[in-house]
Amino acid sequence: MIIAIDGPAASGKGTLAKRIAAHFGLAWLDTGLLYRAVARDVLAAGGDLEDVQAATAAAKSVNADSLDDSALRGPRAGDAASIVAKIPEVRAALLEYQRAFARQAGGAVLDGRDIGTVVCPDAPVKIFVTASDEARAMRRFLEHQSRGDSITYDELLADIRKRDARDRGRSAAPMHAADDAVHLDTTALDADQAFAAALRLIELASNKC
Repeated sequence: MIIAIDGPAASGKGTLAKRIAAHFGLAWLDTGLLYRAVARDVLAAGGDLEDVQAATAAAKSVNADSLDDSALRGPRAGDAASIVAKIPEVRAALLEYQRAFARQAGGAVLDGRDIGTVVCPDAPVKIFVTASDEARAMRRFLEHQSRGDSITYDELLADIRKRDARDRGRSAAPMHAADDAVHLDTTALDADQAFAAALRLIELASNKC
């Protein structure tokens, strides 16, 4: 079973994907962390995020064991990731890693921006998770507030809208729902409600296979 979960930042797709993976006993990959790690490594080497050669080299040598780095979870890491993610050579370098992860025995759950459209276009289950800009910004604000981060709601709202525009407008694998994806709007749903709704969608999709 391969379950592809896509959607914009703070839509709840990561939390949902992790929970779905645990429910079905599948491996889970937050593909956004790969791009965050690439951006981190470029900056750590003193490089420019817009430098195609530096970003591609970082993508080819990204260490999957470093994806649990807490620094990859911050808002600035996400913004940096969306800059390197628009580079076609970076996406190509990370594509086979993601596909190999999906092909492992038993299957996997992957979440990102282009899982259902590019990484795993033949996945039997595709879910595109959305939520309003305001709801997503508030979720991020509460998350960072709980960690004591100094960032405002307005800053997060602006960041989310900027990232959405960049992700949708890039030439390489722009973010959009696959034609055969089912949509899940989590604006008015808590984590448990979103999980229950996703399980229903997965059951319906599985029955069609």
